[in-house]
Formats: sequence, structure tokens, C-alpha cells
Amino acid sequence: MKTTSLMLVNLFIPCHCHCRYCLLSWDGRPVGVPYPRADALARRMHAWRQERRPDLRFDYSFGYAMEHPRLAEALALLREMGSAEAEYLQMDGMRMRTEEQLRQLTDDLHRAGVKQLNFTLYGLQAYHDDFAGRPGDFDLLLRTAEAALGQGQAVSAGIPLNRENAGQIDALLALLRGKGLEDIRLFIPHGEGRGAELEPVRFRQADFDALPPEARALLNHEIYKPEREWLAQAAFPVEERRMILLSMTPENIEAMEQTPFEDTLARVEALDEAYYAAFPSAEELARLYGDPAGEKYYRLRDLLHFYRRRYQREHGLSLYDVTDERQCGSRRF
Repeated sequence: MKTTSLMLVNLFIPCHCHCRYCLLSWDGRPVGVPYPRADALARRMHAWRQERRPDLRFDYSFGYAMEHPRLAEALALLREMGSAEAEYLQMDGMRMRTEEQLRQLTDDLHRAGVKQLNFTLYGLQAYHDDFAGRPGDFDLLLRTAEAALGQGQAVSAGIPLNRENAGQIDALLALLRGKGLEDIRLFIPHGEGRGAELEPVRFRQADFDALPPEARALLNHEIYKPEREWLAQAAFPVEERRMILLSMTPENIEAMEQTPFEDTLARVEALDEAYYAAFPSAEELARLYGDPAGEKYYRLRDLLHFYRRRYQREHGLSLYDVTDERQCGSRRF
């Protein structure tokens, strides 16, 4: 397994939503550290990577939301380090703003070099606001997108599909197209974090068949397939690379500051190896738990995640969860 990238994350910013689907299981309490301290560590790690590990891609990121108290300075630092977030900003969970404030925000982001703003829509207004846990969130996202489009900025939207919102997709697409949004993608929500709670309403083949042709074309079938199609393959793709994620928390920041970065990286790589070594191969997991007639749609990573979770429960395994992105861990691909 080859480590090809390193991501340093500081989850210190509150999110103003409480979505049913949240990779980071937002519960109202940020897990990060004050940003000046985090930024200092990021600068040191970036310099170390340039000198000692130029083979690694390095990204520095912040969250839960992008509501950084010194956003322009933060984006400048990210751009200096070559981090993707400097040019592609997810706008979910931002605080409420007036029209004038939205124009000022999008203008500031444009001048700061952000090339694309991304929004997540869960369905039409009533359903979206309920799903996001905030009245007015749907309207805020649309107003923000319109302000950005008015500045000539690129805007994209993602729509996570489930059995509850499938019947709304045609009308939602028409609404977004009418607002000027052209870059729209449909996807299947992951099963990590609070995404596990959506399993009872996971998107199925019948839901896909009922979508209008335009919507069906917006779901990448190479990535999202029914379980039966994944299991019908001769073999699963082999994961040969990984990204190591270092999440700064009050509990680990001092150790990160004092420990050589080589040792920190090696420690998390060892956690990754121990986690995956505790499970059978993907093929064996599929033999144990796969449903050859399964109609539910999954990304392969999520399907194997559910198999591993079931294996872990049945065998009473107590493991450090490297897939929990609120803490240090990894992502294989």
C-alpha cells in the first residue's frame, strides 16, 4: 500500500446545519484547535513535505463549514500550499446573510481566487430544510448561488439520491436550471458518519428506473451501481494507494507539534494497516454478506464499508476507526 497524499485538517468552525447525512457526524461541538496554532503547524508540515517528501501531495483544509473568521487570509495560505480548497469551496452550513452580504461574500471569494462554489441540495425546499435541520437553508443556498453567478463565478451543485427524494429530482433539476445552474451531479450518499442512518431509505433500482432520462444521465454508473452489479464482476478493483489524514484536536495537537512528522505519518500508516488487516479480503466479505440480487445502489467503497461493519459486529472486534474523518486516519483508493 503506497501513501500518495497527506491531508492536514482543522475542524474548528461550527456548521449552521445539522444534516441527516454528515460524513463528520456534526453534533454541535467542533473538534479542532484555534486556527493560528493550526496554521503554524501546517506551515511547518508543508515545508517538511517539500524538503523531505516531495512525492506526497499535501493539502491543508478547514471545516466543519467554510465560515473562517479570516477567510481571505486562510484561502491565501491554502493557495500558497497548493491546497484544493483554495479554489473549490463547499458552501453548505454557512450562516444566514442578506442579499448585500451575499454579494459581498461572493465578491470577496472571487477576488481571493476561488474558482468554483459548490452547493448540496437534498430535494425541494420543504424536504431540503427538514433534511438539513435548518429553516431557510434551501433559500440561502439558491440566493448564494445566484449571487455567485451574478459575479460570473462557476457554480456546481450535488444532489444526494435516496428513496424519499427520488420523486422530487425532476422538479429540482428544472428549478436549478432556471436559476442558471448547469453543472449538476447526482450521487449516492456514503454510509459513513451519520450517513449510516440513511440505509433504510437507500436508493434502489426501481427509484433509478423511475427517474427522467436527464436525471439518469447525471448519475455516474461507473461509480454508483446496484449491489448485484458489483457482485457480478469477476473481481473488485484493487486499492493500491492511500491518503493519510491528520486531524488536529486539543488532545493530539501538542504531540503533533513535538513529534517528527516522519513518525506521525508512520504511526497513522500503522493504524491503517492494522485496521484493514483485521478483515477478510473484499472477495471474502462479498461471499459472506453479499446479496447477489441486491437492488440497492452503492459506491464500492461504501458497500465494503457496510460488509466490514457487519463483520466487526459479528466478531466483536474493537478497532481504531481509520475511516472516521474527525480523527487521524486514512482513505484508500
